[in-house]
Amino acid sequence: MRHWTRYAAPARFAPLVRPWLPWLWAACLVSALAGLAVGLVLAPTDAQQGQSYRILYIHVPAAWMSMLLYLVMAFWAAVGWVWRVRLAFMLARAVAPTGALFTGIALLSGALWGQPTWGTWWVWDARLTSELILLFLYLGCLSLFDGFDDPERGDHAGALLAMVGAVNVPIIYFSVVWWNTLHQGATITATSAPRMDPAMLCGLLLCTLASWLYAIAVVLTRTLALIGERERDRHWMPALSEPDHA
Repeated sequence: MRHWTRYAAPARFAPLVRPWLPWLWAACLVSALAGLAVGLVLAPTDAQQGQSYRILYIHVPAAWMSMLLYLVMAFWAAVGWVWRVRLAFMLARAVAPTGALFTGIALLSGALWGQPTWGTWWVWDARLTSELILLFLYLGCLSLFDGFDDPERGDHAGALLAMVGAVNVPIIYFSVVWWNTLHQGATITATSAPRMDPAMLCGLLLCTLASWLYAIAVVLTRTLALIGERERDRHWMPALSEPDHA
């Protein structure tokens, strides 16, 4: 806890994360190329869906990240509300665009996958509808974060919606269990062995790793930009611009 509070100050957080960003971007690129090579070239063709199943290497990581990032955003929003930590609000604000991006990719790739598989681009079933609501929640949070002249008021308004909207995430995850939907259940769970060819699973895990690394890198980069924008009048900001801190 002592170390956490120490690095909750933007003046200490920025020099801590900046040296890691090039490594995160490089690892993201390597894992993405490896995942796509395994998934699109080495993995076998699916016996039922043919080649169309390969969109799962985009769709599944995007869908997982859309839910996970919303919980991360809600967590930092709650930290900001409870302990009034400026950096926590900035992290929540920095997560929102990336979460919205992954949600949009999940919905679009799901439609492209659903047409040849289900014979339709879209159905108003529980999984798809709750995922669409997630996109609206992200867009609502972004609108509130940026909707006030006073950034502090925007932070609190966006964070409040982020915390309230977190109730939608378990609804998305368990929707295929609670209701009858066209969407299939989870292929990978914590309680059973994966029901996939090892090459398919390897490609999926590599693409998921790339999505994680991308999300971490872009959120930290955006957070540094917010620190530079909001803390520019602080006495320590010029020191961060010196070559030793670049």
